[in-house]
Amino acid sequence: MKIIFFGTPKEVIPVLENLTKYGNVTAVVTAPDQKSGRKQLLTPPPVKIFAEKHNMQIFQPENKQSLKSLLLHLTSDLFIVAAYGKIIPPEALSIPTYGAINIHPSLLPKYRGATPIQTALLNGDEKSGVTFIKMDEQMDHGPIIHQIPFTLEKTDTCNWLMQTMFAQAAILLPSLIENYVAGKLTPQPQDENKATYTKIITRQDGYIDLSVLEKLAPLEIRNWKSEIDRKIRAYYPWPTVWTKVKIKNQEIRIKLLPSSVIADKTKQSQTTPFVLQVEGKKPMNFKDFLNGYPALKEKIKELYTE
Repeated sequence: MKIIFFGTPKEVIPVLENLTKYGNVTAVVTAPDQKSGRKQLLTPPPVKIFAEKHNMQIFQPENKQSLKSLLLHLTSDLFIVAAYGKIIPPEALSIPTYGAINIHPSLLPKYRGATPIQTALLNGDEKSGVTFIKMDEQMDHGPIIHQIPFTLEKTDTCNWLMQTMFAQAAILLPSLIENYVAGKLTPQPQDENKATYTKIITRQDGYIDLSVLEKLAPLEIRNWKSEIDRKIRAYYPWPTVWTKVKIKNQEIRIKLLPSSVIADKTKQSQTTPFVLQVEGKKPMNFKDFLNGYPALKEKIKELYTE
């Protein structure tokens, strides 16, 4: 079985790793290197780093045309796509013998598009899942091969869910491929009447304006804080929830992060569901933050008072 894998972030590495144990991964297609950090150094995507360590053939096409040209010259039986982040030309999907399987982190047809996990957390959903679909020319539209349901907890963050979902998908994938190729799995069309779509998230989506609290009643403040909690978990690690306050004519930018970033790197919550990080500083709990910035107590008190 000649497989071409498409993927970019570190969370999908388990999928690629399991594929190498199952079949012949003839090529890895991932996003181009991107500038990152304060020094804007050109940084390879995590999947590329993993593939290099395992001497895999790697391609990083810059656009759809170069991707199409590449795929026309590669022999393959199956495409496996997991958070690639780029559009695969529809005409390329017919190249592999068995088509292309996409691993999508939602219970399709709900939450098609680029941000299904974030959207589920923002909406306060109680369940989500992973869907394996046979890709067609439309975005996340193809028939469903299999689904793995997940129960969402009130402490789940986007990065934790993404890691967990793709790890579970990786375990199931080899047997799913085997049954799919053998014709034991019949893809079922999605119900178009239930289809919903997610939006692209920008850095500005993470901004919260603390001044609105002055105009809210107590019940509205509780609802607002509940919404902020969902945003903090949905927008971690990017773009994160952030705000800005002024003190002595100086503007201070503050990130609100899940408590897990200083809670032994787990997803378990502490007394407060999030911690604070001043730009350029380490994350701090509220007590440490107020010890270091006592003048900001009045400006942020509604974030932690009940």
